[in-house]
Amino acid sequence: MTRLNGKTAVITGGATGIGRAAAQRFIEEGAFVFIFGRRQEALDAAVADLGPNARAVKGSVSDEADLDRLYAAVKAERGTLDIVFANAGAGSPLPLGEITAEHIDDIFNTNVKGSIFTIQKALPLMGRGGSIILTGSSAGTTGAPAFSAYSASKAAVRNLARTWAEDLKGTGIRVNVLSPGPTATELAKEALGEEGMKVFASMNPLQRMADPAEIGAVAAFLASQDSSFMTASEVAVDGGLAQI
Repeated sequence: MTRLNGKTAVITGGATGIGRAAAQRFIEEGAFVFIFGRRQEALDAAVADLGPNARAVKGSVSDEADLDRLYAAVKAERGTLDIVFANAGAGSPLPLGEITAEHIDDIFNTNVKGSIFTIQKALPLMGRGGSIILTGSSAGTTGAPAFSAYSASKAAVRNLARTWAEDLKGTGIRVNVLSPGPTATELAKEALGEEGMKVFASMNPLQRMADPAEIGAVAAFLASQDSSFMTASEVAVDGGLAQI
């Protein structure tokens, strides 16, 4: 398929996991992709695998100067931008009664502030036909024990899409949310272990965790003109976890 032929995309959190899988799918469908992340070693490895239509820029979505460098690189090499997948995210558990200001700041600076400035700084490079994709979560709908800050941040991301669809009226730029459920990323495997993976796999009707490539496939759909009449929408790719 070449649904993204000639398109330029930015994927934050693009070196591993869902972002890495989306980058692979975007390139397979004809896009030129800039991946953005905090770990140079992971970025270098991803670009080596992704090939000549990938570039890497090191930085954090919570640092506006880093985002400025990202978009300066996009403008210098490609001139314009068609797709932004604001995928970088952070989350860790702390139950009510133990939540700290630092915990909230860490999560909201990445998931909410980071998403806002990732998109706001991209807009001068985008035009009609552009697609913005925000990574939500099933936790933004259902909640999750001990994940108050994370769940609240993802609910906020869902509302950003609703609000921005109004703000972007007349521009021809669409904005949608992709909300995964438990996904078998490298980070999940490391954090959960074999038994934890089994527990998470049992939580949805399909009785398994998603492969990152399955999430990347839906990101490619939202990036393409196959979703041309969709904006302010949320697409759940969660095995039914938040739907029943």
